[in-house]
Formats: sequence, C-alpha cells, structure tokens
Amino acid sequence: MKVLKKTALLLIALITYTSCNYLDIVPDEMDREENAFEDPNAALRYIYSCYSYLPQENQSGAIDMLTSDEIVTPFENEVFAIFLWGNYTSTSPVISYWNTLYSGLRQCHIFLKNVDKVPGLSTQLRNDYAAQAKFLIGYYHYLLIRCYGPIILIKGDESISTLPENYAARSPLDECIEYACQMLDEAVTDLPTVRPTIYEYGLATSVAAKAVKAKMLLYAASPLFNGNTEFYANFKNKDNRVLMPLEYDFKKWDNAKTAMEEAIIAAKDAGHDLYMTDNYNSNLNPYPEDPIQHRLRYTMLDRGNKEILLAETRPEGLYDLQNKTMPNGYYAWNGIAPTWTMLNRFYTKNGLPYDEDPSFKDNNKLEIVTVDASRSVQAKPGQRTILFNLDREPRYYAWVAFQGGYYELMSATNNGSYTPDKGYENGRLICDFVVGGNCSRGESMQSLRANNYSPSGYLSKKGIDPTNAVGGSRTYPNSYPWPVIRLADLYLGYAEACVETNDLDNAKIYLNKVRTRAGIPTVEDSWKNVATLDQNKLRQIVRQERLIEFFLEKQNFWDLRRWKIAEEYYGTKVKGLNVNATTIENFAQVVTLDFERNFQSPMNYLMPIPIDELNKNENLVNNPGY
Repeated sequence: MKVLKKTALLLIALITYTSCNYLDIVPDEMDREENAFEDPNAALRYIYSCYSYLPQENQSGAIDMLTSDEIVTPFENEVFAIFLWGNYTSTSPVISYWNTLYSGLRQCHIFLKNVDKVPGLSTQLRNDYAAQAKFLIGYYHYLLIRCYGPIILIKGDESISTLPENYAARSPLDECIEYACQMLDEAVTDLPTVRPTIYEYGLATSVAAKAVKAKMLLYAASPLFNGNTEFYANFKNKDNRVLMPLEYDFKKWDNAKTAMEEAIIAAKDAGHDLYMTDNYNSNLNPYPEDPIQHRLRYTMLDRGNKEILLAETRPEGLYDLQNKTMPNGYYAWNGIAPTWTMLNRFYTKNGLPYDEDPSFKDNNKLEIVTVDASRSVQAKPGQRTILFNLDREPRYYAWVAFQGGYYELMSATNNGSYTPDKGYENGRLICDFVVGGNCSRGESMQSLRANNYSPSGYLSKKGIDPTNAVGGSRTYPNSYPWPVIRLADLYLGYAEACVETNDLDNAKIYLNKVRTRAGIPTVEDSWKNVATLDQNKLRQIVRQERLIEFFLEKQNFWDLRRWKIAEEYYGTKVKGLNVNATTIENFAQVVTLDFERNFQSPMNYLMPIPIDELNKNENLVNNPGY
C-alpha cells in the first residue's frame, strides 16, 4: 500500500511562516505499509499523514468559505460559485468530502492497529500518537455528520473493510454522534492541553478535542437534527431503520451546554483567552489606527493568538481569500464583496440592529453625506459616502471596506499597485467604488470588467493582513494560522445553549464577553428601553451575534442550516449598490445582482452521497431528495 506521496502531503500542523522558523517536513514516500511502522520516525510521518485528509480550511474552494449569503463574487467560473446555484446532485456533487474523509478514517485506523508494533517508540509518544489518531477519528466523523447527517460508522480496524466490501448501511444519527464524542473523550486522556513548541502548532490537543465535542453536541441539539419530522419523518435505511431522531429532546441542549462549559474551562485553564492585543504589527502598518478596530482586524491574523483552539496551518494559495479580496492591483483581484444582507447584520454603534435602533431605523440609509473630522476612524474626512456606512460598530470598520472608507494594506516597493493612486496613504487606500475609482469595476463605462470587481460596492477586509504588499508580480500573501475554532465560538455556543435551557443570565454574561471585545455596549445596555430580553429575543440576538462575529469564518454556512432557516437566505437573489454607476448619486442605489442563487429545501440542507458509492453499496441510501 502506498501510504502517501511526497508531493501530496500537506501537514496541517507544520508550516513555515515568515515571522517564525516553522518546521516544514514532507515525509519520504513509503511503498509498503509495514515500512510506516519500522521505527519512531516512520510512525511520526504516518501520524502526520493522517492529518492530510482534512479539508484545507483557508482555501476559497472549500465547501463553506464563500458559499453562504455573506458575500458575492464575480468569479462565477469557480467551483464554489457553481455550488451556490444549488444544482449539486449525487452524480454531480460539485464539492464532496465523502471519499476523502473516509480515506482519512481508514488511515487513522491502520495507524491505531499498528502503533504498538513500532520498536523504540516511548510510551509517552505512543500514547500521544494514538490519541491524535482518535481525535482525528472523532473529528472526521464530526465533519461527515455535519455534511451528510447519518453516516456509515468506522469503529475499528475490522471496519476498514466495510467500505465498500462488506456493504455497511448508515447508522442512526444519534449513534453517529455518540461514537464521535466517545472517540474525542478517549483522545482527551492522552492529549496535552497545549503543544509547547512552534513545530507542533496545529496538532490535536485535549482542549481542541473538548471544543469539537461541544460543537458536535450543539449540532445534535439544533432544529435541523433534533426532532425534525418536517424533513426526515421518512428518512430510513432499506431495512426500515429510522435514521433521524424524530422526537425533540430538550436534554440535548443540556448536553451541549455542559460540553461547552467544560471546553471553556479547559481552554481557560490552558491559557486561552479572547484576543485583546491592540498594537500587533503596528510597526509594519500602523493602520487601523483605532485600537479596537486594530484588535478586531488582527483577531484572525496574529500568529501568537491565544484565542485559537484549533488551527489550519497550511499556507493559503495564490488564488485564495487574500489575493481574491484585496483592491485592484497587479495581482490582487478585488472580488470578495459583502452582500447587502450581511452589511445589514452588523450593528450600529449602539450595539443594535440598524432597523431596530431608535436612533437609526428612520434614517435614509442611502443618503449621500460628507464625512466630517469626528468620524476619521470610520472613513476619510471630506469623502462622500452613504449614511448607512457611518456610526456603525467597530467590526464593520475592521472587516468591511466601503465608499470613502479605508482598506489597510501595503504597496510593494518601486512597483506598488497603489503608490501612484491619489487615494493611497502609505498603509491604507481610500476606497472609491464608483466607475473610474481605485476599487471600481472599470476606468469607464466602456471598460467594465466581467470579473476582478466588487459586485456589491463593498469589499471584505476580514482575514486580510494589512502588511500584505501588493505589487507587480505574483506573490503569496502572508500566512497565518486560520482559526478553525476559537474561544469566541465556545462563548457564543454556550450562550446559545443557555438561551435554549432558559438560563438567560448566563447567556447574557457570555454574549457580553464577545460584545465587549467588539467595542459595543452590553446586551442589557443596548436593549434597555428597546425590547424585553426574554428567551425569544435572546435567541435572535445570539444568532445575529454569531452571524456577525464569524463573518467569513465558515460558520454561517453551517449555522443557517442547523437553525433550519437556510432557505430564507440561500434561495434569494443577492443585493448590493450600483457598481455600474459613474456618479456617487447613481451608485447609492440598492439593486438586485444578476448572480444565480438556488436552495431546494429540504434537500440542500444535507449534501448528496456520490453515486459511485451508492452503486458499490446496495445497502446505502442517499439523503432525501437526491
């Protein structure tokens, strides 16, 4: 058996960053399985290979990065854009993780079967490696469940042969979740709480295992999976075994709450905390100059960030998020644009939804105003913008670029994309999306681009390093550990479980931890004299807080599904401002954008199992609708 190819293995844990001398190991090819366990170094290479089946979280072609309703992009020829059309089927799944994740499971079980045979391997390392494999088994099951719901369980080395040779059927969802949690629990026993060296950054820890378990149980409690008779009353195996739990179980919210609390305690004990640094890399680019905006901008980017509990450390590609997003340059493509829906989710400066804030709800959002000096941390004084862009919460300014606002980044020395631009200020660009402007669709109506432009009249700044230097040659953007799970995720997950168990006081405490870091008032101060903070209202607030906090962090794609409200957002046309306008007056119009969006409910809530797998396994049933 060929375990891995030298050129194929990308270690999730080990990467070279520009700021640190990270170890970059690519194992030699091993032609025979037994060679993988002949000595400790071979075993190390093999356990690293078990990580290589994980979907790369920072790739724009991932199933969940650019496929929610958060952004719109002109790159319609790319796979992720096709996914948004909603036409994925069993014969053409567009993006599928089924085969890859099951291959990863087989690799992990082979390792567990053989690790005790490795000569010269210390007991400590043997236990650590085995725990990492168990973590990955639990994590791979979690990823499969999130995509496909009930799955075929792979429980041991005897199960390796069940796909497809022994034709295993799918197991009921609750059994799948129980087994995933069991493996994560077993992994916790022998995993360290932290990895002490940079060379181990990104490997499994006990904190990460507890965090994944907590998220798994949150899914189990959510409306999509907890007593959803509307969608899954007739979802059965060929032997008539029911695959989805059809009775709502309140206790699942208690289980999620307990798991979230345990994960939070473990994270805090291990030294994790919300990211609060407000001067990181200020010597390289002083912007954003506002300390709260600066902190929020670098929450994803700081390589020493203690908020991250589980990280993706493989480097971003040339055609992934950062280069796709940054304003027009020689090799920056200006194309990741927040939708009007997403922009309206961000709060006002008062910590309230724009349309519910008494100070804002009667505003003409599209009124053209001139930015004054008192708003210099929001936009460039003297620039014209729309009223909607002013007096918003700090996350809006940290993560969104708009007409008259700032985009923080560098130009390359002597060949900078922005140096000659009158809107560039040696560390930030003053954005102009009107045709002819530095972030516009073209220099004139006769030169409108079919791609490499913002369809909505906005650009994302989330995950974009302000120290990136855009120049005249292809350059890979600065790498950073992509946060797969960070502490704020657990705080808001715990708050959500508290709401559903009617523990409203604790829900508000953990909501406020995230809101305070975001620079907005507490939920009590914001909603005082506006609305009563009962269970229904706090449920709405927690959900909106998640949609804001995890903008472009691959959470919204799943959250809207597990809340069973995806069809409200994914099956509608997206909107933005009029980027074909040559004047700001015409630009300041909300228009429907001609990008296909379809979502077939209930079918598209789960992904299709590939037809090849169904053809190989006569006991395997597909998800409803496929």
